Amino acid sequence: MTSYVIIFVLGLLLLNIWMYLQQPGMTFYPTRDLDQTPADWGLEHEDVTFNTADNVQLHGWYVPAPQSEQVLLFFHGNAGNISHRRESIELFQRLGLNVLIIDYRGYGSSKGKPDEQGLYQDAAAAWHYLTDEKGIINDRILIFGRSLGGAIAARLASGVQARGLILESTLSSARDFSRTAFPILSRLVINRYEFNTAENIRHVNYPVLVLHSPDDEIIPFHLGEKVFQSAHEPKHFVRMQGNHSNGFLQSQPEYEQEIDRWLKMIHSSMHAPL
Repeated sequence: MTSYVIIFVLGLLLLNIWMYLQQPGMTFYPTRDLDQTPADWGLEHEDVTFNTADNVQLHGWYVPAPQSEQVLLFFHGNAGNISHRRESIELFQRLGLNVLIIDYRGYGSSKGKPDEQGLYQDAAAAWHYLTDEKGIINDRILIFGRSLGGAIAARLASGVQARGLILESTLSSARDFSRTAFPILSRLVINRYEFNTAENIRHVNYPVLVLHSPDDEIIPFHLGEKVFQSAHEPKHFVRMQGNHSNGFLQSQPEYEQEIDRWLKMIHSSMHAPL
């Protein structure tokens, strides 16, 4: 009996070591080559580089919108790079927003290798680029995150005072996601990452917009609901249509209209008479 217990414990230990080493490759899917630039889409842009607190050089694009003071800080999902976000950048341009979109460490032209704490530092460096180098005041910055980028956006938002936070198709936490996707394995293996959106959003005290589709085949709808439930008022939830990757396109024109309506709502509340 003792030998069976020892074999089980050793097997569980080896499984955890193997899964610990595999989790980065299961979480991050970076692409290095930039297929296009905003210039190929007929948009003006600035190539942006800046360093993180741990001295990793990041790359991004600042895409200006004429006569706009609001800036959207864009954190994309776990795959590809900024050159694959054309439709979103064009959409936010139509909404009259300047856009800063960055590639995390290890993605696109950014240096380094992705990991959870590193991505949080990348987000903080992008925020400081806007506020320190470009001199943009906090209440003109909107923080946006899609999918895994939502967890990064929520972490940044929990420590800064922005105009608003938009989370789309975002997991409530890595633990919640693994328990849903791998109900048995998740109880045997230690999670290497937290990405605890639900916890971080509890520390956000400004307007929050959460969007999620019931048809999301990657991040279940109930995880998006948990993110929303964890947020403080003022908050708003939009039920999207379509799958995880293209739901924002499949939900048009309502998707764009809902964001526009929310932007106008928080604008009017900020300028309401006391």
